[in-house]
Amino acid sequence: MCTNIVYEWLKTLQLPQYAESFVDNGYDDLEVCKQIGDPDLDAIGVAVPHHRRRIHEAVRRLKEADETAAGLYFTLE
Repeated sequence: MCTNIVYEWLKTLQLPQYAESFVDNGYDDLEVCKQIGDPDLDAIGVAVPHHRRRIHEAVRRLKEADETAAGLYFTLE
C-alpha cells in the first residue's frame, strides 16, 4: 500500500490497520475524512468502540483546526 496523508494520520492515532479500508472506501484525503460519521465507520469496518471514539475525536480536531485557520487574515501592503 502506498503511503498517503490518511495513512500518516491514522498512524499518529495508532490505528494504521484501518488505512487500507479507509482508502478502499474513498477516504483518501483528510478533507473527506472530516465528514466521517458512525455509518461511515461501520462501512470501513471500525467496530472497536475505543477506536471509533479515537477517530471521532481526531475528526473533531481536524474541523477545529479548519475553523481556527479560517479566522486568520492578513493583508499584503
